[in-house]
Amino acid sequence: MAMTQTELLHALEPVVEVELNRHEKVAKEWFPHEYIPWSEGRNFDGIYGGEAWEEGHSKIPEAARVSLIVNLLTEDNLPSYHHEIATTFGRDGAWGTWVHRWTAEEDRHGTALRDYLTVTRAVDPVALERARMAHMESGFMTEYDTMLQQLAYVSFQELATRIAHRNTGRASGEEGCERLLARIAADENLHMLFYRNLLKAAFELDPNQTMRAVTDVVTTFQMPGQGMDGFARKAMIIANEGIYDLRLHLDDVLMPVLRQWSVFDKTGLDAEGEKAREELSEFLAKADATAARFVERREERRARAAARQ
Repeated sequence: MAMTQTELLHALEPVVEVELNRHEKVAKEWFPHEYIPWSEGRNFDGIYGGEAWEEGHSKIPEAARVSLIVNLLTEDNLPSYHHEIATTFGRDGAWGTWVHRWTAEEDRHGTALRDYLTVTRAVDPVALERARMAHMESGFMTEYDTMLQQLAYVSFQELATRIAHRNTGRASGEEGCERLLARIAADENLHMLFYRNLLKAAFELDPNQTMRAVTDVVTTFQMPGQGMDGFARKAMIIANEGIYDLRLHLDDVLMPVLRQWSVFDKTGLDAEGEKAREELSEFLAKADATAARFVERREERRARAAARQ
């Protein structure tokens, strides 16, 4: 008989405590202010009579700037994310300790990114603030109803965020930006390991229900920033630059996590569990074909652009 979500939540509590202890031992303390080149800062126009931002002030290429803005606005919605996981996992015991620890670590990311972008004049601070207000006013609400689905989602999402930050830093062409984003990506990787290990334990407790949750998430996955204004256009710019696209999503996010869970080697599944795994396999095959076509067309566009130059 399948366990209820509440039963699973309580059954996973000892694993949460183990993973929390491991996380606290390996997580490194760091300070956002140490990653900001404060000496580059100067006043903007307004109260202190500085210089208004102009695009020429930015040393970062457009695609990387777009990605930085998407990454920062995504981090800005932390209050909504905290509400979602606190509501799902609770605030008691090891679960509650993790919820608050995770929130505190994530809060550093937005602080550091905004300081860096403002001090280095990498983006328009007025447009950024207006985008922040609009995005946070819309908030974020998960589309997943069960605790297992939410665990599956954050397992993939944390790794996706790590990849996006890491590749954005590389695309920026700026040593300081890459150093900061590599530091943030390291946090995201530890968060991914926490959630990934919890869901691995859930597979042991209830493999059929967990398989269904994984399939539901993989086949409907969207990044948490998808609700921001102009996200589709921004995502296409990011994909065309190779910062984050479906090929990376499949090869660097979905497949490594699915292999870690031994999804395709599970035995003893019932009919519903097998059905969920079949759906997952079919989806991945179709997505792989779509990703291959996108990469091929992108290379063709790049070749044509190079020929014109």
